[in-house]
Amino acid sequence: MSDFVTRSFTFQNEGSRLAATLTLPATFEGAPLPTVVITGAWTTVQEQMPRNYAHAMVSRGYAAVTFDFRGWGKSGDLPGGVRYLENPQAKTSDICAAIAATAARPEVAAENLNGLGICASAGYMVDAVSGNPAIRAVGLVAPWLQNAALVEAVYGGAEGVAGLIAMGRAAQAAGGQIIRAAGPEGADGVLMPLGGYYWEPSRGAVPEYDDRWNVASWEGWLTYHPADHAAALDKPLALVHSDNAMIPDGARAFAAAAAAPVTEAWFDAFDQFDFYDRPMAVQMAADVLAKHFVG
Repeated sequence: MSDFVTRSFTFQNEGSRLAATLTLPATFEGAPLPTVVITGAWTTVQEQMPRNYAHAMVSRGYAAVTFDFRGWGKSGDLPGGVRYLENPQAKTSDICAAIAATAARPEVAAENLNGLGICASAGYMVDAVSGNPAIRAVGLVAPWLQNAALVEAVYGGAEGVAGLIAMGRAAQAAGGQIIRAAGPEGADGVLMPLGGYYWEPSRGAVPEYDDRWNVASWEGWLTYHPADHAAALDKPLALVHSDNAMIPDGARAFAAAAAAPVTEAWFDAFDQFDFYDRPMAVQMAADVLAKHFVG
């Protein structure tokens, strides 16, 4: 018998329908529970790392809500029928809509509603919860928090960034260009030629994964600098990361500049992808988050 029960639901944002899942303990009897809205890495759907963390948080006494962003998974399109676009502003708007829809559900203790952003969606989550009275606290796991300097360091310097932006603008002018998101190590013509998590069916290559990337995403992504947004965060923050994960310097810069109280947990035994689905990494991160969300 499963330890969880799920309830599918939908909500609206800017004219589109978004598909969501509420996960509850199997023993749920109706009393509202503290709840976490969970979002995952770029290009992903709710059946990947968000579902892993939903199960981990539910096993610790919380309810959890996951959903597909507009243009991904089972959700509707962005304006103009656009899909697979990594649009930080649109995804932030979707999180705000998810928070409002979650707060209105009878299973949810609205006075203890929290946000959890993993990898790329860490910045989106920060932007969505800053100044949002519906959210009590926020957690970030393996956060990809970039600033202008880190963008250049990761994407080939100023010249590399300019080239990708030009490529994205050309794709935008052509109405979008869709490529594979994941591929084996060294593959050509894919966003992430890494193998590993996104490429392995036993890990992130689940049937629900779109495995698509709209090349028109580049400018919006590369000019998005959430590491600079720390001063706006007004919620207590738990930050879980590793020096062996991606761009830890961005997370450190964010924590140092945060106006709100910050709890940091660094688990250097794990890399970025470990935090997505390796049981020990997920469990250790979830322990930190569960304690943080209690208040």
